[in-house]
Amino acid sequence: MQELVSAPTLPLLGLRSAASRSGTGVAERRLGDTGLLSDSKPAPRLSIVIPCLNEAENIEECVHRARHTLAANRIAGEVIVVDNDSDDGSGALAQAAGAHVVHEPERGYGSAYIAGLAAARGEYILMADADLTYDFDDAPRFLVELEDGADMVIGNRMKNIQPGAMPWHHRYIGNPLLSGFLNVLFDTGVGDAHCGMRALRRDVLPRLDLRTTGMEFASEMVIRASKEKLEIRQFAIDYHPRGGESKLSSFRDGWRHLRFLLVHSPNHLFVFPGAFMAVLGGLIEVMVVLHIGLLGREWQIHATIAGALLAIVGTQVVALGICAHAYGTYFMGEQDNWFDTMRARYRLEHGLALGGAITLAGLTICAWIVLNWISNGFGRLDEENFAVLAATLIIVGIQIFFTSFLLSIIGLRRRR
Repeated sequence: MQELVSAPTLPLLGLRSAASRSGTGVAERRLGDTGLLSDSKPAPRLSIVIPCLNEAENIEECVHRARHTLAANRIAGEVIVVDNDSDDGSGALAQAAGAHVVHEPERGYGSAYIAGLAAARGEYILMADADLTYDFDDAPRFLVELEDGADMVIGNRMKNIQPGAMPWHHRYIGNPLLSGFLNVLFDTGVGDAHCGMRALRRDVLPRLDLRTTGMEFASEMVIRASKEKLEIRQFAIDYHPRGGESKLSSFRDGWRHLRFLLVHSPNHLFVFPGAFMAVLGGLIEVMVVLHIGLLGREWQIHATIAGALLAIVGTQVVALGICAHAYGTYFMGEQDNWFDTMRARYRLEHGLALGGAITLAGLTICAWIVLNWISNGFGRLDEENFAVLAATLIIVGIQIFFTSFLLSIIGLRRRR
């Protein structure tokens, strides 16, 4: 009988249950007070989790190699293969080869691993693909690092790629750019953030709270580990040509990784670009209104409108970024030192006062324009630059005023 982790394990594992979605009527396992699975069998030292989608050509050999590594190194372990809705009999082949097979009907790299990690019973977990690209003989090296205190260990393929193992655009463009961008945003120091062979301590899973279902799962794991200040180690491993057909879509999966990186970094996606636009727009408006020349000429109404557009859009983008920070902190358990500092110093009333003051400044300029018009006998109005400036201030002030209320509403989720 197939064994899957049931829904009651979720609060401890921080993972969605495979059993709760598969509806296969499988036997139930529960986590005891110790956090280890209650079973007549002792918990293994190492669980090797292998996701599998139509890998009939490779899966038996993968399972044999994994089991041989455990036996040769006298490691008490288990081999878990996640059959990700294969239609080529991969699951049956894996089971016949001696693996514990978990069925996950929702296709996706992340979906398969979420199900596999939930089913894993070992103190440590090794993750590896089912395409024969990785050496299971490296498993003891990962185990040594984990037992030495590492929370997560990631292989680095980039210096030991065997001929024909990786397309040139992945080797020299895709992987370096995505890993480099990830390090710029999150300062992880990981050289190969998308390596499919990695290991972690089972007890850190609740802190990772992994959720993504696609290829971006690899990035999510690294990002969450970095945000949780886990100790991440890495070492070079060999990368071999795969057996069978690749399931990777270069551009689609690359975009999913990039999108995931951006949405998990509100500062780089919203706050920094928005602040740049707002400041630049404000400077342009001030220069035009005060008749400050630039590039040998004095700018007029068209520059004022451009400055207003930048200031208004920039302010809105910054507001979205701050709301994204609030959502991540209150609803996703994100640790954000910058946002924590800001919310400790500033309250709703500060935002309302700032927004009100800016709006009042805009209204004051409007009043001055009207009074000037009246004093000139309701003649021709020639205050276009000041009118645009006043409108900009009113709009920006209103944005800040109501964004402050929105942040306060989101903050109602905060635990007292």
